[in-house]
Amino acid sequence: MTRGFHSIQYRLFVLFLISMSAIVLTVSILYYNRTTVQFHQKISSLSKQNVSQTAGLFDLLLKGYDSLSKAVIGNNDLARILSNPQVDSPAVDYFNEQAITNILGAAFLSQEDIIGIHVLTDKGKVYNYSNYANVISPDYKSTSWYAQIAASAGSMAWLGVFDHSIIDQVDDRPVFAFGRPIYDLNNHRPVGIALFETNPQAIIAAMDNLKLGEHSEVYLMNREGNIISTTAYHWDPAWLRSLPRPQEGAPVVEEHDGQLVVSSQLPFADWTVLGVTPDRDLNVELTETKRFLIIVGAILVIFSVLLASVFSRTLSSPLKRLISEMKQVEIGNFRGSLNVTSYREINILVASFNQMVNHIAELIERVKVASVSEKNAELQALQSQVNPHFLYNTLDMIYWMLDEKGHDRLGEVVLSLSRLFRYSSHWEPGAAVTLREEIEQIQHYLTIIVTRLEGRLTVDVDVSETWLTRIVLPKMTLQPIIENAVKYGLEPLFDRPGVLRVHVEEGDRQLRILVEDNGAGMDRATLARLNALLARAKDDTVRDVNAESERREGGIGLVNLQRRLQHMFGEAYGLALRSEPNQGTTAIIAIPLPLHKEGGAALDSEHPHHG
Repeated sequence: MTRGFHSIQYRLFVLFLISMSAIVLTVSILYYNRTTVQFHQKISSLSKQNVSQTAGLFDLLLKGYDSLSKAVIGNNDLARILSNPQVDSPAVDYFNEQAITNILGAAFLSQEDIIGIHVLTDKGKVYNYSNYANVISPDYKSTSWYAQIAASAGSMAWLGVFDHSIIDQVDDRPVFAFGRPIYDLNNHRPVGIALFETNPQAIIAAMDNLKLGEHSEVYLMNREGNIISTTAYHWDPAWLRSLPRPQEGAPVVEEHDGQLVVSSQLPFADWTVLGVTPDRDLNVELTETKRFLIIVGAILVIFSVLLASVFSRTLSSPLKRLISEMKQVEIGNFRGSLNVTSYREINILVASFNQMVNHIAELIERVKVASVSEKNAELQALQSQVNPHFLYNTLDMIYWMLDEKGHDRLGEVVLSLSRLFRYSSHWEPGAAVTLREEIEQIQHYLTIIVTRLEGRLTVDVDVSETWLTRIVLPKMTLQPIIENAVKYGLEPLFDRPGVLRVHVEEGDRQLRILVEDNGAGMDRATLARLNALLARAKDDTVRDVNAESERREGGIGLVNLQRRLQHMFGEAYGLALRSEPNQGTTAIIAIPLPLHKEGGAALDSEHPHHG
């Protein structure tokens, strides 16, 4: 026993086991503590985000309801009818009732979640509008909600969420009710109240957004501490009053009696929203992490025992031969094999060393294979692109939605943007299009620009039908020119309306497409530099040298266009600029005249292709 205790194998076994166990235990504790801190920070941050988002949802929802109520009670016809004394004319009563019904119907149809709108006059007259026939409770004037609305002095009275209609005896659907008094606009005296009942699903959904776990409970309370709505079935009012409340409008996230309490003030309705989540919901992830660490720690300890037992019996190999073999491994020779006959510990050490070398060789091979696979995966990921048709279809969908809502101008902009993307994304090197296609494309672009400049730009495209299909150009020829004209010439123009004109002139063996603007223009030095860049565009040796200069001067798009024009038509043709300060700029695209078939039919443009 003593001999075994003092052996290398035993001591190495104990040392390795203790070291591995200590490392596993330390790492597990540190990891668990760090995970706990990060988890609580994450929960706190998530809770604040949720409560802020929930407050925003309530704010938007209640503002919409407030606007709806103001639209009803602020209607002059409604106030006039309710303010006039009762008349004994059935015809007048009938027309008054129809007018009020039309007013309530318009408000009812303006929002999908409205269940019913009820106007209750001081004289006992009741007007309703809903999807079903109403049976109004006869003693509604003695209810607390009626008194609350009547006492609100013109402001909104938020009544809360109820299991069924508070005025309709046959409507058992849950409702969110609110109302406000109606005043005679001339004498400023109350003449009745307007009661609104809506589907509470939006309120409930906003409250569910604050839940952090399965057992979370959310309470919505008014400033008097009364429950407007809650997801809880039972609660203790005294316990509810003891929960922390928001201070100065800022959200509060606190631990309270083993529960996480999140509270926030809703300024629009002066409500308070409280979310209470028990620790058992919050600590589910931590419990799983602890269980995982215990299991992994136990496995690692068992693995450490086995590993210590193996390695403690293999470290007695002759050092010289071992060092020699390790030198071979060091230079990359992993196929050698060390054979020795010695003590049992030495034999085990040598066998383990040989096995280790083989494992290293296999791992290197696996790393090589994995590296190749990773590169292939990255290449495939780079090659995977979002289908551009998804973008077109989405923009078209937005256009039809805007069209249905009556936003015609905005719909035109979205439709133009969709067609602009569709045109520019189908790009092929050397692609040629007709002048008609180019004109249609720039008209989509100019629709967006004219809308953005809000009437400061007038566009005149005057091209004869004769040339629209006979002229063939490189794709995206006109847009870079018009973009430059708008950006540098017309947008800075504030002293006069901007005018952009596109037309065609027929010259001697040439056809010229002119893009003119009455914008800021250019001085002679700037014009000379740009024309010099266009003249040097065909020279590939100056492209890289002048790239930065072109970018600073805003001419890189024009230089690229010049190269494409000369590539299609030859060096005798291309782009030139004319400009005067404060007088405008004219871009001239010179191309060869189209050839004709017999009978006047058009052929492709004569464009010697220079590859």
